[in-house]
Parts: sequence; C-alpha cells; structure tokens
Amino acid sequence: MSLWHSWHRPLVVFSASMAILAVISGVGLVVDDRVLTGARIWFKPFKFSVSFIAYGLSLAWMLSLLDRGRRAGWWAGTVVAVSSLVEMLLITGQVVRGKRSHFNHQTPFDEALFNAMAVTVVILWLGTLLIAILLLRARIADRASAWTMRCGVVIALAGAAVGFLMTQPAPGQERGTSPIVGAHSVGVPDGGPSMPLTGWSTTGGDLRIPHFVGMHALQLLLLLLMVLTALAARPRFGLLGDERVRLRLVLIASGAYAAAFALVTWQALRGQPLIHPDGATLTAAGLILGATAVSTYGALRGPTARPGRAVQKTGDKESDHDKELAA
Repeated sequence: MSLWHSWHRPLVVFSASMAILAVISGVGLVVDDRVLTGARIWFKPFKFSVSFIAYGLSLAWMLSLLDRGRRAGWWAGTVVAVSSLVEMLLITGQVVRGKRSHFNHQTPFDEALFNAMAVTVVILWLGTLLIAILLLRARIADRASAWTMRCGVVIALAGAAVGFLMTQPAPGQERGTSPIVGAHSVGVPDGGPSMPLTGWSTTGGDLRIPHFVGMHALQLLLLLLMVLTALAARPRFGLLGDERVRLRLVLIASGAYAAAFALVTWQALRGQPLIHPDGATLTAAGLILGATAVSTYGALRGPTARPGRAVQKTGDKESDHDKELAA
C-alpha cells in the first residue's frame, strides 16, 4: 500500500503545507530585514514549519500501525493537523503584520489572536495524548518498534507541556495591564544575546530548549531504531538481530532521553544558559551518561536467543506438519 493511502492523510497534507511555508519563510528571511525581539521576523515561522514537518509525518506513520481504535486515531490525527494549521496561520499572520504572535496583549485584537493560539495548542496536546493512549494499547509485532513509539510520544507530550510554563507572567508583568505577558527566557528579558541558528539565550535560561528536546523525542528515538535495524542486517552486528537486545537498547535510550529532557528543563528553570552549565548540571549530566553506558553494556552482554533453539522449534513445526500430511 502506498504512503498516501496507508499513512494518515490529513497529517501528510499538513506536513506538505508546512514544507511550502518553510520555503516561503526562507525567502522572507532573505528579502525581509525586519527584526522582532532580537531575531529576524520570519525566523519563527521557519523554525515552527520545519519542526511541524517532522512532527506531522511521524504521527502520520504511527497512526498507520494501529490495529484497533483506528477511527479514533484518524480523528485524533485530524484534530492535531487542523489545530496545528490554525496555529501556524496565526503566527504567519502576525509576522505579516509585524507583530509578536506569542504573549502579545498590546491590543484587544492581538490578545484575541494569542488566546486563540493558546486554545489550538491545548487541542493539539489533547489530540496527541489520545494518540499516545492508542499506541500504548496497540498490538505491534516488533516490541522494539512499539516501545520506541510509545516512549517517544510520551516524552513529546511532556515537551509540549513545557510551552504552558512560558505563558506565566515573568517578573514585572501583570495580567490585564502588561502589554506582554509570558516569556520563553528565564532570568533575562526575551530578545537578548542568543545562540546562532536556534536563537536560544546565552545569558539566561530558555524554556524553548526543553520544549524542543521533548517535542522531537519522536523523531530521534525512531532514528535510533532505524540505525539499530540497519546494523542488525550486517554480520558484524549480528547481536542486534535479537529483538530482545534491540528492545533493551531502545528502553535504555528512552530512559536516557527522558532524563536529559528533565535535566535541560531543570537547567532552564534555574535561569541557566545551556552553554554555561554549573557544577550541579554537569554532575547530573555525568550521572546520566554513566548510567546509560553501564546499562548499554549490560544490555549487550545479557542473554540472547540461541540459534540452535530456534532451529529446534522450527524443526518441531516441520515435523508436526509432516505428521499431518502423513495422516
């Protein structure tokens, strides 16, 4: 069955529209020199559209694997696609107007647009939650693939939830009176010195970091699974041909990823830049790396399926089949 007919069509169409928007935003970055909160004004829709391409296609593929609850999954995916499209239309519309899309309460119209955007984010999160529940209930033959998707979507939900922290008033802001309520930076104003490409703050904490890390657990864990599967086909890495070994490695990677997500969230909430970690952050990172290394070694040294036993089972099946023919 072709990709168009087996994957979730609304999410595929949405991802294609985001690819078009990414091209338009790229052109905007070249021809439009306007700057807003310290960044080129078309940078936000460009980042969001690229992110949504990966997010939408991942969910579209996962929904094609459901063995039950497919109708509920179709509706959940459609809700995610529509709410995400509305959010991107609002963001792009504000860019065209030369206004901030997020945290903007300068005028009743700007506030209404931001509130509408907040509603779409909640709907998107709830739709993804339903997809996560369906994946947890799904019977997928390859356990490594099943748990990669389950862990990835759960971490993605946590990453998306970080966005709600950004809507809280920053120091000096008050709901109902301040033109800007909310911020992605912690300890410093938005729009200060930032890292190239990402735009993440280099002088304070930045909640966009755990938001990004969490949201893209889906793609990175699936990429790891693809690498493990590809290596399993090579004689040199025959150990990976055992499904149990791949499952162990996937679970270890998911645990390490979740721990890293928690670490960068903690770091951001303490107002600490990603590139300037303190001793506590470095210690926690070292513990995560050490635990991951030890666990990976144990997973590769653990018991695996014995080829002889598999042959014996196959032989038993063939023997039973011969007896049936003889009868």
